[in-house]
Amino acid sequence: QVQLVESGGGLVQPGGSLRLSCAASGFTFSNYVMSWHRQAPGKEREWVATVTTAGSNMFYADSVKGRFTISRDNAKNTLYLQMRSLKLEDTALYFCKAVLNTQTWWGQGTQVTVSS
Repeated sequence: QVQLVESGGGLVQPGGSLRLSCAASGFTFSNYVMSWHRQAPGKEREWVATVTTAGSNMFYADSVKGRFTISRDNAKNTLYLQMRSLKLEDTALYFCKAVLNTQTWWGQGTQVTVSS
């Protein structure tokens, strides 16, 4: 059974940091391109960052570039998102996504709230 379980979300003040994790099981994690997406209330889901299968290439949305770092540990079947200098507009439900060819799986999300 495929599972993607996000964790690490919470309430943080502007300028603070959080690290999200996504634990994968039920498939060969190292074969999948992994991404983070987010969805704020009343808005469409948007792409945040992507890491290739070996973790050697990372891509970021302009809105998070220089503040967020995506990484993966294939030995632990885990995806990470280190978030720094958080802003109010980073408040959203954060999802991890696994993609291999036409196969796509999503996690259930973890809530990040940035508020003073």
